[in-house]
Amino acid sequence: MSTTIYLLLFSLFIPSTHPQSFISILVSQTGLNFAKDLLVTEAISSLTPLQIPQIEKTVRIPVIGKVHIVLSNITIYRVDVPSSIVKPGDTGVAIVASGTTCNLSMNWHYSYSSWLVPISISDSGRASVQVEGMEVGLTLGLENQEGALTLSLMDCGCHVNEISIILDGGASWLYQGLVDAFEKQIGSAVENAIAKKLEEGVSKLETLLQGLPKEVAVDDSAALNVTFVSDPLLTNYSIGFGINGLFTKMKKDLVSSYYHKNLHPSVDCTNPSKMLGISLDEAVFNSASTLYFNAAFMQWIVDKVPDQSLLNTAGWRFIVPQLYKKYPNDDMNFNISLSSPPVIQISTHNVDAIVYADLTIDVLEAGDVVPVACISLVIRASGSVKISGNNLAGSVKLNDFTMSLKWSKIGKLRMYLIQPVMWTFIETVFLPYANLHLGKGFPLPIIQGFTLENGEIICSDSQITVCSDVSYTETYHQHHLSKPLYLQST
Repeated sequence: MSTTIYLLLFSLFIPSTHPQSFISILVSQTGLNFAKDLLVTEAISSLTPLQIPQIEKTVRIPVIGKVHIVLSNITIYRVDVPSSIVKPGDTGVAIVASGTTCNLSMNWHYSYSSWLVPISISDSGRASVQVEGMEVGLTLGLENQEGALTLSLMDCGCHVNEISIILDGGASWLYQGLVDAFEKQIGSAVENAIAKKLEEGVSKLETLLQGLPKEVAVDDSAALNVTFVSDPLLTNYSIGFGINGLFTKMKKDLVSSYYHKNLHPSVDCTNPSKMLGISLDEAVFNSASTLYFNAAFMQWIVDKVPDQSLLNTAGWRFIVPQLYKKYPNDDMNFNISLSSPPVIQISTHNVDAIVYADLTIDVLEAGDVVPVACISLVIRASGSVKISGNNLAGSVKLNDFTMSLKWSKIGKLRMYLIQPVMWTFIETVFLPYANLHLGKGFPLPIIQGFTLENGEIICSDSQITVCSDVSYTETYHQHHLSKPLYLQST
């Protein structure tokens, strides 16, 4: 049975009440129905063909006497499920298929002898069996153990209501003999075979759940901590899980325990028909900010700008005359470093960022880099968020900034003359550079083979919620089922 589809129900999306859950994800009834339909389709595929053990029995036929009958090569070759439901509850997730029919083919053989005919008489042929009104159901339990999901089969059953047999050849008495002798045995064999197959599928799923990664790579330095932090939350109409959701160093501990505050992130989608909602607390974004700051990624040297004259002292001769006088026609660099992690603030309809940066003006003189002045910047920007594949991406634009002289080796600077230059630099260099990286985004916890569709983004107090449908790529399943299933970054 397809483990990929099973994982949609239990690992694809994740509400949480654990204090260390920063991403809350909820699957609606619509999402569960979508998963159930895929699950049923894949279950049918895995059940056919299904071989059933040979059945044999000696029966007494009026006039004929004792007849030994053997049914062999019993094969379920078709299963139809006209109706099915998935129902989460307090104790587990129940999946029930009703009115199921299945078709079987088999070989029959009989032999007998009697006082009238001292020699053994035998015959053989084919038969087809129709099983109708079958009920198939299972209930699965889920628990969190040390950051991983464990799956248990709480109940599993299959019940056959009616069987009809069509013989290809054979005497007339054989039909009634088969029905009388084997109807219950065939039904019981079908029930046991299907139940066993379902148990095997659940066992394989449990193995895969234990192998799910506990972090999702964002790049070579950062990962998203996707360990489960609480038992699944089941209601009558939804299923959810809680994950940590903070950015971490690759294969390292969390960025900072500062973010371990008491959170109860909720998932509120305005359109209840959406299959899932994913809620991210602003702590997720601030953990990314802290990680990249601590890793010294938030500093770079700018030696090319759209207006290259800004990187020569001649372009500053009317703005900072003493700079040009001391270093005439020398090239320059801007050395940018953030003095603290950017602060992300999320409110209704808005995502704001405050960036604290130091811009050091370097003069390139005779092969030496000479720092001449440092300007402190406080940049206030507003952001927009978008869904890009299975990633959450974004961009920022400048609202305003303030600046002050931190130190200078060339005397006092007239900051009001420098301000237009800084505005141009922020708009044409700093923000495009930031947006280049923000546009790539980071991965949401989605199993490979599934894609977000028709998503919408809702900003509320301290959190961003993604409400979306999903699609399933059948070709992915066909080509990757034998490979490990990892959460993906697009």
